[in-house]
Amino acid sequence: MSTPVVVAEDVSFAYDGQPVLDHVSFEVGRGEFVALVGPNGSGKSTLIRILLGLLEPDDGRAELLGSDPAHVEDRWRIGYVPQRPFLARDLPATVEEVVAAGRLARGRWWRVPGKRDRDAVQHALDYVGLGELSDRRVRELSGGQQQRVLIAKALASEPELLILDEPIAGVDAESQRLFRDALTHAVTEHEATVVLVSHELGAVADDLDRVIVLKKRVLFDGPPRALAEEGVSLGVHPEDLPFWLEGLR
Repeated sequence: MSTPVVVAEDVSFAYDGQPVLDHVSFEVGRGEFVALVGPNGSGKSTLIRILLGLLEPDDGRAELLGSDPAHVEDRWRIGYVPQRPFLARDLPATVEEVVAAGRLARGRWWRVPGKRDRDAVQHALDYVGLGELSDRRVRELSGGQQQRVLIAKALASEPELLILDEPIAGVDAESQRLFRDALTHAVTEHEATVVLVSHELGAVADDLDRVIVLKKRVLFDGPPRALAEEGVSLGVHPEDLPFWLEGLR
């Protein structure tokens, strides 16, 4: 078997003595599309920060791409879209310029972009439906479009692992559809591994390999159909998924 792309092994963490994560363990293999879900305060964002090497676990260990998260070589191999990313209202950059910044980590920052760089940027823009808006100022776009710019920026580096923390909360249906297309394309065409943290799973419910339910510890780790057998429909988020998550023990 190939080395897992993401490993959490007995990871525990507490803030001011209050446990947030309690011996969390799972692995994500190459090319898997995995959703990490749980109620507010379940430890999802803390776990992502540990996986990215931004926090040290109190106990246990994490691993990314076969290395300690804080010492992964070639950080371009990891694409990350944070929760509620910030774009300055007066940012003068165009859509293409922001997405092109995703290529910088693949080489020296002063290197003149080549054809492969330009093609990767255009490819990422097309797959989030922004190819025709590449010359627009980012500040002129809607919230959903700005979020797609940041997803395209992450895709432009052609990462081996893509981690997204609540990337489509509150965006329009069209943005969700294009978001889904971009992620499935990354998995099927580029063999990327995707870890998606979200309450909004309706857009990708039919494409997920696994769902990991977290509430300080792993309460469920399996295929979406196993949740469906328990009466949970990932595609009807407002009706049952949040209440089911909140009721977990």
